Amino acid sequence: MTRAAAFALGSVAGYAADARFADPRRGHPVALFGSAATRLERRVWRDHRAAGAGYTALCVGAVAAGALALDRTLGRRPAGRAALAAAATWTVLGGTSLTREARTIGRSLAAGDLTAARERLPHLCGRDPSALDGQQIARAVVESVAENTADAVVNALAWGALAGAPGLLAFRAVNTLDAMVGHRSPRYARFGWASARLDDVVGWPGARLTALLTVAAAPEPRTAWRVWRRDGSAHPSPNAGQAESAFAGAVGVRLGGTLRYGERVEHRPVLGAELRPVTVDDIERACTLSRRVGALALGTTVAGHVLLRMLFGRGGA
Repeated sequence: MTRAAAFALGSVAGYAADARFADPRRGHPVALFGSAATRLERRVWRDHRAAGAGYTALCVGAVAAGALALDRTLGRRPAGRAALAAAATWTVLGGTSLTREARTIGRSLAAGDLTAARERLPHLCGRDPSALDGQQIARAVVESVAENTADAVVNALAWGALAGAPGLLAFRAVNTLDAMVGHRSPRYARFGWASARLDDVVGWPGARLTALLTVAAAPEPRTAWRVWRRDGSAHPSPNAGQAESAFAGAVGVRLGGTLRYGERVEHRPVLGAELRPVTVDDIERACTLSRRVGALALGTTVAGHVLLRMLFGRGGA
């Protein structure tokens, strides 16, 4: 078995493990990385960009170096390379947990239990749910499903295709740091700048691939294409708007507008302004679409990895 075929087999196995088991509730490697990164941050935090850049480089570099060492050790044999790819893929993917959380909130909304939906929303996104009504929560869920389909599924698989298991794990480290320190707040405005900018860079290819695959999976591809191409760059994030606008057109709903993150309020452009408002039923439509996009991303990235190895890796040996 070639190295490319072993990695492809491992990627499929890791994707299947995520679909079957989702994220482990205890001892998840990403959670362990987050705990270690938090302890390091308490030691090195300074209110300037240089400190944050050094912190980001140290955290991501440690993960990348460890992953490279494992790849060189285990990747010498096909079985070892496949096992490493499977473990890394399962570790970084979050598609099943994403849709489970979204559906849990959807069930609460469908049952009229707004309190339960508000309590559960922080498990999915960072918005303040206290003043949100049912329709606003449903919109927040659909937007989160769209954005996290890119981050928790497609981008990870794309970096796996480009750089194997080290690419998978390094991407997840970058994305985790962005969630921890990359947001705007008095503490992280400067310290988290490097993490946020690096996440923008590494998220660029997967965000566009997510949008393209969303169009391919959409019930009405023309609408998804039109809204994506028109509104994708209107979002303040260079990447989140790509997935959210494509999802808006694919599901047939209007996304964006005013958002509240604690004491911070953002007024974002509307994506798909001519479409209807989000309803509770659209949560299930977004989840179904997310799973389709994930499956397409797996096929696309596995094929891409094999092709890259054939072109640049001595025939995939």
